[in-house]
Amino acid sequence: MARIFRSNKGITLIESLIALLISGIVTAAMFKVYINQHHAWIIQDSVIEMQQNARASIDELTRQLRMTGYALPNGLAPLQTYDTNPDTIVILYESGTGCDAPIEHDMPLPSAELRCDGHDISCFYDGQDAFIYDPNLESGEFFTITLVQAAASHIQHNLAPLSRPYPQGSLVLSVDRVKYYIDYSDTLHPRLMIQVGNASPQVYAEDIVDLQFSYTLKNGITLSQPPSAMAKDIRQIGIAITARTPRPDVEFEQNPYRYETYQSKVFLRNL
Repeated sequence: MARIFRSNKGITLIESLIALLISGIVTAAMFKVYINQHHAWIIQDSVIEMQQNARASIDELTRQLRMTGYALPNGLAPLQTYDTNPDTIVILYESGTGCDAPIEHDMPLPSAELRCDGHDISCFYDGQDAFIYDPNLESGEFFTITLVQAAASHIQHNLAPLSRPYPQGSLVLSVDRVKYYIDYSDTLHPRLMIQVGNASPQVYAEDIVDLQFSYTLKNGITLSQPPSAMAKDIRQIGIAITARTPRPDVEFEQNPYRYETYQSKVFLRNL
């Protein structure tokens, strides 16, 4: 005769509630770990992006500052400095193409074309931001080339006349003029801007909140903004760039962003 085993044992309601409670605690702990790790990943990604923007900005400014004053004629200031907090700087240097030509005739009027008869002017181009230099007065000005007549060796500038007519022997030069400044038009994402010549400004790096320069002269004095007449006496430029994370950190209640400042010093080898 077969035996039938019976048991009235099972899972009580209390046991079910305890198991559900334990499962909830474990699940909540897992979500907490996930949320913390996800938050840490977001912050780490923001910090890396901030560091990359700051380092790229420092490298770009260092590279350009080392070119300051290269092959410029006497009387042309190699730097224009503005203590605007954040600071602004304009760097000037000969483009390195060897693109220059003298004018062979006196200009009758400030609006007259530049006649460089017998010289190769094919290196100039329409729309270029060029410089005309009078070696007698050791002064000149920038202007925009509107038309290069390579065959006739004539250069036109129809957008605006020069400030004065220039004499025979004045030089038309290809001079690079590079401007850096901070744009706060987007308050959430201030940007380091670069403007080359008379071209439209371009964004170089996002989330750069501050740009400061210090200028050490050949006599050892350091100034925040040297007079333009002392620009050629500058021997070293200190750079300080402050970058900010692109996204806020909820753990920082007073100021939700992380900041980092990078500094560098550049010796001006062409001055």
